[in-house]
Amino acid sequence: MDCQEKEQPTQSLAAGADIVETLSRIANALDRLAPCKAANVDWWAFPGYIWDGSQTRGVARLDAPSLDLLRGIESQKERVVTNVRRHAAGHAAHDMLLWGSRGMGKSALLRAAVLEAQGADLSQIALVQVSQAALPEIGRLFNELSRYDRRFFVFIDDLGFEEADTAGPRLLRSWLEGGVEARPSNVRLAVTSNRRAIVGRSMVEQDDPINPRDAADDKLALADRFGLSIGFHNCSQDDYLEIVSGYASALHLRWRAEDALEWSQRRGARSGRVAWQYIAELAGRAGKSL
Repeated sequence: MDCQEKEQPTQSLAAGADIVETLSRIANALDRLAPCKAANVDWWAFPGYIWDGSQTRGVARLDAPSLDLLRGIESQKERVVTNVRRHAAGHAAHDMLLWGSRGMGKSALLRAAVLEAQGADLSQIALVQVSQAALPEIGRLFNELSRYDRRFFVFIDDLGFEEADTAGPRLLRSWLEGGVEARPSNVRLAVTSNRRAIVGRSMVEQDDPINPRDAADDKLALADRFGLSIGFHNCSQDDYLEIVSGYASALHLRWRAEDALEWSQRRGARSGRVAWQYIAELAGRAGKSL
């Protein structure tokens, strides 16, 4: 009887140790499954950032061509560069919608303009790229950026809403003008899109049983919220050859107009992107790196 009474505490201790070990294993497993906590980011240290809705990553170098090499878009370049410089200097500046043909340098121009405005003083302005999937959480980003005495362009590349998406356009309108989560004064939005209205064409043209005109105006009003709405259009043959010439001259590459035109014809397009792809081909032929 005495032996049994002595064994019971020992068994209880062993069972308790097993439970503790099991709970510890569960806790460790949950820690491995849980997402890593976002490291604190230095909002002064980098020329650019990427924000995915929960974490921020600093970009040590903005990849952008020289403004002199962006040809065939002189009017667009002047307006974008002027607006970015104003914002960097703390002057009144516009939110920007850069819309139009693919490959005509919309996002490249924005990166180049921000890089030019930074100069040697990175503290003036930075570019923060945000994915479209992170838009519902962008209010948190605005709140974070508002704490710093630094200017930011929040950049949304290749924006376009699905036909059934009505919340996205409404959120964007709210941020641009007068909403509760409107972007702070040290932040401006820069959006690129293949369409001026940002939403799909059928959303603009769909029939409304009450007032079709109101339905179209509501969709197009999103573009009207941007202080600058700048169109980029397919370049002419002369513009295309000028772009090729600028790149080739800067990189000391020999080229022929006939060869450059044949390259564009194979791709069924003339654009700054196609011109750069041709330059990459020339460099490869010449055994050079870019």
